[in-house]
Amino acid sequence: MAAFSKYVTAKSSSIAGGILLALYLLRRRRRTPRQDGRKAGSDLVLNSEKDGRKDRAAVDMVFFLRILRIVRIMVPRFFCMETGYLILIAAMLVARTYCDVWMIQNGTMIESGIISRDISLFKKHFYSYISVIPGIALVNNFLKLGLNELKLRFRERLTKHLYDQYLQGFTYYKMGNLDNRIANADQLLTQDVEKFCNSVVELYSNLSKPLLDIGLYIFKLTSAIGAQGPAIMMSYLLISGLFLTRLRRPIGKMTVTEQRYEGEYRYVNSRLITNSEEIAFYNGNMREKQTIHTTFKKLVDHLHNFIFFRFSMGFVDSIIAKYLATVVGYLVVSRPFLNLSHPRHLQSTHSELLEDYYQSGRMLLRMSQALGRIVLAGREMTRLSGFTARITELMKVLKELNSGKYERTMISHQEKESDTAEKLALVPGSGQIINRDNIIKFDRTPLATPNGDVLIRDLTFEVSSGTNVLVCGPNGCGKSSLFRVLGELWPLFGGQLTKPERGKLFYVPQRPYMTLGSLRDQVIYPDTLEEQRRKGISDQVLKEYLDNVQLGHILDREGSWDSVQDWMDVLSGGEKQRMAMARLFYHKPQFAILDECTSAVSVDVEDYIYSHCRTVGITLFTVSHRKSLWKHHKYYLHMDGRGNYEFKPITEETVEFGS
Repeated sequence: MAAFSKYVTAKSSSIAGGILLALYLLRRRRRTPRQDGRKAGSDLVLNSEKDGRKDRAAVDMVFFLRILRIVRIMVPRFFCMETGYLILIAAMLVARTYCDVWMIQNGTMIESGIISRDISLFKKHFYSYISVIPGIALVNNFLKLGLNELKLRFRERLTKHLYDQYLQGFTYYKMGNLDNRIANADQLLTQDVEKFCNSVVELYSNLSKPLLDIGLYIFKLTSAIGAQGPAIMMSYLLISGLFLTRLRRPIGKMTVTEQRYEGEYRYVNSRLITNSEEIAFYNGNMREKQTIHTTFKKLVDHLHNFIFFRFSMGFVDSIIAKYLATVVGYLVVSRPFLNLSHPRHLQSTHSELLEDYYQSGRMLLRMSQALGRIVLAGREMTRLSGFTARITELMKVLKELNSGKYERTMISHQEKESDTAEKLALVPGSGQIINRDNIIKFDRTPLATPNGDVLIRDLTFEVSSGTNVLVCGPNGCGKSSLFRVLGELWPLFGGQLTKPERGKLFYVPQRPYMTLGSLRDQVIYPDTLEEQRRKGISDQVLKEYLDNVQLGHILDREGSWDSVQDWMDVLSGGEKQRMAMARLFYHKPQFAILDECTSAVSVDVEDYIYSHCRTVGITLFTVSHRKSLWKHHKYYLHMDGRGNYEFKPITEETVEFGS
């Protein structure tokens, strides 16, 4: 027992405890994913394969190809500002490395002067140090300037590229309504893009500086202590780097999961703000609180696991990349000094040995620190792989949506075989759209949802300009689906659709959209002031549009067309609906789709609006349950919700239904 106890010291106990902790953490990390997979598998069988494919993020050849593709967007050509800042950063890193070498050599001479009591040597190098302080400070701050500007310019390039794709046509609508691969596009376009750009620039800096340091210090040390020492350090870098890269592989996937949970948490909070009035009427605060807490708990639990994993990796990183690298450095630098027969120091005096040791030791210490930073940069690269996977997925989805391809996960797999066969026969985009003025014609066109649910198998009717149509039927029968197909928001699953171009169709919803901007912007949206002037429409004509819908008092109250308000809150429900009708009069389309857009307007104002539409030559498709509107239409399209419809003229014998 006594023989054993002499080995149980504080030092040996600490080492043994550290080794046991590292082994426990590694074993726990291997066990946790399997347990999580079993737990999730029972509830989310349908989505596990898809999530696994999306969460794939690791530092491999796929990662380098992905990041190269994104870098080509952020640096589009050789002669651009981004290239200039990359060169500036590289130049400042080289200058900073040479400054470090000069500081080591000059500091060694200052200390040598102090130890040898040589005042002239001390003064010479001391004043040299003071003289270069402004230059060194300038180099450091030029480096910071270049890094910050490059982050901002990368973010600007990538954001503009993604928004060009996102706001092309109706892609922003399709991503949220037709395709369900991207759940939180706002999270990706804002936070993830910023984090990705910051991570790329920091990785460029954190890799470039150590690589420059290593190259320079190898050159200096080879002439000082021989090539064997730097070769040992480089071998250590290679072995430790491969080992730590293998251990860090889960970081990429955990980063993807973290950003997804952050997006979900942000989404449930934005829903609460958007639907606050409806939730308040339902007294749904406790239910929403439960939803937010549940979503937040998922995020917090994941972050707890991530923090614990980073703790375990930090423990291993610190030992391998910092302390063991320093240990190897000490062993290498001490060999020429402790070997009494080494030819380099056979005739050296004590002061020369001291000076040589300080200079070589500090260089080797800096080199070992640079090696450690490169090893630790692997951790940043693994985290960057997570952001790269998310940005690449967004780019892929945007490209496919803009080419007409979308993917949607089917929730139910229990349909009958006949329904399945029918859905498989429907191919999105297989129909033909023909642009022709003054006519809307459906020719043997299936009316189906993006999921493939057929609402009407064969829709055929024709409407010419001047023929107003009232669309009616129960909820869920396909009224809104018809208009989404007309507006080209949904794909055509077959047949032919003849219609005017997009700009000659105008949709007025029940809850009109009020844009950010002035009173003029509410009337002319989506036009700008320049487009209004190009069309030759004066402010006096805009005033007439407001008077036509009995909103002239708003201009008198605000005092100017340039008055900026939060119009969604300032205007009442009826005023917003009438503002949308003024917007319709401004654009004067060939056809207008009115979707319960006068439900909050009095009957007399509604009568005037419909009469004015006929006067200015706007043909109407109206969805409404008001009997008072039948007199403004020539035909009605009735859908029964069971796949049948009838398109007939309105006569005296027609039975009007509604309220």
